[in-house]
Amino acid sequence: MRLVDALIFGLTLGGTYALIALGLNLQYGVARILNLAYGEMLIAAALGALVLFTQAGVSPLLALVLLVPVAGIAGALLYRVALQPLVRRARSREALEADSILSTFGLLFVLQGLMLAGFGGNYLSYSYLAVPVDVLGTTVSANRLLALVVALVLGGGLFLLLTRTRIGTALRAVAVAPESAPLVAIDVAKIAMLAFALGTALVAVAGVLVSMFSTFSATMGVLFTMKALIVVMMGGVGNFVGCVLAALLLGLSESLVSTYVDPGLTLAANYAIFLFVLVFRPAGLFGKGRR
Repeated sequence: MRLVDALIFGLTLGGTYALIALGLNLQYGVARILNLAYGEMLIAAALGALVLFTQAGVSPLLALVLLVPVAGIAGALLYRVALQPLVRRARSREALEADSILSTFGLLFVLQGLMLAGFGGNYLSYSYLAVPVDVLGTTVSANRLLALVVALVLGGGLFLLLTRTRIGTALRAVAVAPESAPLVAIDVAKIAMLAFALGTALVAVAGVLVSMFSTFSATMGVLFTMKALIVVMMGGVGNFVGCVLAALLLGLSESLVSTYVDPGLTLAANYAIFLFVLVFRPAGLFGKGRR
């Protein structure tokens, strides 16, 4: 029963990690923007859900309907105003990645400062769907199960979008060969903006759902960014099924180490796995290396 408890907790934890990482994978995989302000966007969505729930009585699930479109539009505007000029002047994808790191690093402090001014630095939380659910004899909170289900659905949905639709084909073309995409009538700038907007909408979903069961503060964004980046690198940049699988692997490793070794070693175990992947599979566990 102890093993079952560890496995179920690990899966729900991994589902949370996958939910957090999917948006960053889309932004980095297609737009080639390494968004260091990604965690702050997640916190902003969590704060929005908190305000709507505590001040207006709007449930977080309804808040998703309100906040996700706003986040997508904000992401598109951010890309158009602040990031597209970087794309135009960048001479290579590597130069674009370096410029995006610097610019989004500054954006990180802007968003964090605004949230600190509005909400302070205290830890915040609220409870929603904190209903115990019995799974194979183990009690799991319904809100954590919801995060796992949503992560699996979004991962599968993104996979189908990329492999079964014309927009998905355009997204993959820009991710693989942005220089050649215009030759087949693909507007690279619009597709990259779409990818960044979708990624911002996805991080808003993650922020709202994570806020239902996790304590957070205005300064915690960097922790979410680092966790998402580890998952993306492990799963393979642009590989959404790999992203979900890597997140589940990470969650299981944390849970098993915490249960059978020492809870204080969970972070060390995660980084050990990450370093192992970087050394032996630089393109990620499920990614394809460049030839």
